[in-house]
Amino acid sequence: MAKVERFAFHVPSLEELAGVLQKGLKENFADAQVSVVDCPDLTQEPFNFPAKGICGKPRIADVGGVPYLIPVVQKEKVYDLNTVAKDIELPGAFILGAGAASSKILGVNAELIPIVQTKSEKKPAVNGSYVAQINPADKGCLLEKYSSKYTDCEFGLLANLYASEGQPGKVIEVKANGRTGELNFVSCLRQILEKHYGEKPVGMGGTFIIQKGKAKIHIMPPEFSACPLNTDEDVNNWLKFFEMKAPLICQPVIVSRDPGFDLRVEHTHCFSHHGEGGHYHQDTSPDSVQYLGYLLPAELLFRIDRPQETHLVGRD
Repeated sequence: MAKVERFAFHVPSLEELAGVLQKGLKENFADAQVSVVDCPDLTQEPFNFPAKGICGKPRIADVGGVPYLIPVVQKEKVYDLNTVAKDIELPGAFILGAGAASSKILGVNAELIPIVQTKSEKKPAVNGSYVAQINPADKGCLLEKYSSKYTDCEFGLLANLYASEGQPGKVIEVKANGRTGELNFVSCLRQILEKHYGEKPVGMGGTFIIQKGKAKIHIMPPEFSACPLNTDEDVNNWLKFFEMKAPLICQPVIVSRDPGFDLRVEHTHCFSHHGEGGHYHQDTSPDSVQYLGYLLPAELLFRIDRPQETHLVGRD
């Protein structure tokens, strides 16, 4: 059994959060509008998620961590999203986020874009996840629906997950166009929260679409590094970077400030319906970029199987 640690986030009202985010986003984007709306039906295009919404007992799980990947991989670190749902006291949870695929299942290293309605007593799991890996044929991006090849809900090494009951309800809608600052969309949101709430950590997750423009995305190579990756430069030389085009559907997990659990405070993976996806870094078309997001503050943090030996390399 993996060790599970639990923490209660500060949970501002949606109205308060909307005001804080709108004010902050205007410092990084030419146009920003944040409001409280009904969550759109996420079973519809372009999301096609297995649940209608992101509401109901929202919580964040940080599972494993980068120290299980680098400097040297620990391949035995394998997890299951159905088990995670029980660990976070929400069996049957709808889970979104960013993680690594299980190399035991795939036979290679790859990015996982988890989108899973976990199993409950009444229903089996519905796995709508995607996997982004390096295409052995042309060294480009190969994006596939996980369920087209696999029937499990496993992942490996690390994941940052936003979980809820998958219900409709009120959410924060964020529209941001024309990036004028240096920060990417997710970093901007996180730093606004950290600046405003300080010592009171706020967690947030959900989904956003890069509707127009292009983005810098990485995919881990299929082979784990034979030599230790000891610096961020080592990691960036090992990763494969791409410029991918909108629309990209992204799943962010954000914690404004680490309350002492060795968290990855922001982590976002994305997929598309045109064969591109992976780990989001930044849009590369600041003038034309358009973001549309639906987010919710989390009530609880669960830290699962925190690495005993840690470092801060490769957290970007």
